[in-house]
Amino acid sequence: MKFAIITHVVHMNDKQQLVAYEPYVREMNLWIKHVDEVQVVAPFSNELPTSIDTEYIHGDIDLKEVPYFDITSIKNSLKTIFIIPVILFQIYKSMRWADHIHLRCPGNMGLLGCIVQLFFPSKPKTVKYAGNWDPKSKQPFTYRIQKWIISNTFLTKNLNVLVYGVWENQSKNITPFFTATYSKKDIVEIKKKDFSNKIRFIFVGGFTIGKQPLISVKVIEQLKLKGFNIQLDMYGDGVQRNKVQDYILNNSLEAIVNLHGNVDKQTVKNAFQESHFLVFISKSEGWPKVVAEAMFWSCLPITTKVSCVPFMLDYGNRGVIVNTSVTEIVNVVETYLRNEKKYLKQVKNARNWSQNYTLEKFESEIKKLLKK
Repeated sequence: MKFAIITHVVHMNDKQQLVAYEPYVREMNLWIKHVDEVQVVAPFSNELPTSIDTEYIHGDIDLKEVPYFDITSIKNSLKTIFIIPVILFQIYKSMRWADHIHLRCPGNMGLLGCIVQLFFPSKPKTVKYAGNWDPKSKQPFTYRIQKWIISNTFLTKNLNVLVYGVWENQSKNITPFFTATYSKKDIVEIKKKDFSNKIRFIFVGGFTIGKQPLISVKVIEQLKLKGFNIQLDMYGDGVQRNKVQDYILNNSLEAIVNLHGNVDKQTVKNAFQESHFLVFISKSEGWPKVVAEAMFWSCLPITTKVSCVPFMLDYGNRGVIVNTSVTEIVNVVETYLRNEKKYLKQVKNARNWSQNYTLEKFESEIKKLLKK
């Protein structure tokens, strides 16, 4: 099978190996494991890969490099007018070549791919919509266009759209899907967590405005003032790191808040296993892997009502959904600390649910899609 991937993810070379953002490549390696030839239509950068990039695993993979583009300024928009025809032509050529077309949405490349795939109604196609599919959520205009095209079964034929969560009143080509981080082989017995010693909290994600890492710090600060024996470990990096670090120093929180930066998967895995609560107050998500990963390791998520999170948490039976209020989050934590039985029940529910979504199950579902 000839398999074409259309994606906005920027690719690089590392010792003659094609590499890109690790979570994306790790998933795509499960797809391309079951095909013969691969073409990737994506932007390319001459920059050196970082610790969060990894290589594709396939013997016959060909990058069809296209220019990177965005429309964030007038200058960029004018430049895009000349770039888009080149990209559209390359997407068309790869789609014509392919036996199966795979689009990664939402994104600029995804939008162009959504348009070009209309000219290939007989070819089997999949779209992995990695953003928020919630019909009631506020979305950028280009995202709404992509969602409209791929869910319109009059225009779009022979295509499965993989979305996070279960939503009402969807077209017949919309398939609730998931993603996975861990294998069945990773499942081990976790030591029962109780509140007899230090209560450990964890934050994993980008230090960005959207992830709101400072809220997690302020929650810990308030719990400290209330006399609780607590600790917060934060994993990740980004533009908000200095702001978070300054707040920690200015409020004498160095002893209970640790900034670890970007670390490997094993370190994060170990931290989940030792932590009682994940505090993840994000503004926007698709399938928040960090929430599912925390649940996998008996770490109870305290998170916001974005995308499919209510479905993941079974509407409050596998964790708790909160607003972006420090006081509300602190009250939620105090409720759990006064009711360890409730905490342990929800931890068990969370672990049992998350451990159903293994890499083996994920790959099995991918194989089914490729056979359609």
